[in-house]
Amino acid sequence: MLVRDAEAEVVGGDPVAVKLLADSSASGGALSTVRVTLGEGADGAHPHVHHNSAEMFYFLDGEAEVLSGDDVVTAGRGDLIIVPPDRPHAFAAAPGSTADLLIVITPGVERFEYFRHLQRIRLGEVTPESILEVQDLYDNHFLKSTAWESRH
Repeated sequence: MLVRDAEAEVVGGDPVAVKLLADSSASGGALSTVRVTLGEGADGAHPHVHHNSAEMFYFLDGEAEVLSGDDVVTAGRGDLIIVPPDRPHAFAAAPGSTADLLIVITPGVERFEYFRHLQRIRLGEVTPESILEVQDLYDNHFLKSTAWESRH
């Protein structure tokens, strides 16, 4: 499988852009992968868990704060974080920094439509609450995190 950078769909823009690289169906179920570019201080994902997949974050550039369980760490260029299934996690560009991350979920989940749904929420085409209706479909279950909410 070859995904050419210039041909990959990009959802969003400034301050959050998601480049859709490979969905589960394209990898035989092995993985799903996207590249997320965050503007200065931008939120990438609110606290959530995946029950059936692990998620890997590889930091291509910049710095981001990452929630893993009850810990919030700052990771930067060249760092790698792997979050196992059922572990709460979230990420955002660190204050004063941008971030560029490669994210891989394994085994794969059909996630391209999830990111398109988030874009429809940003554009006001569907309600923010509509994401709760598809949590099981995308194995993306939102939760509260005191550690994340109190990080600043």
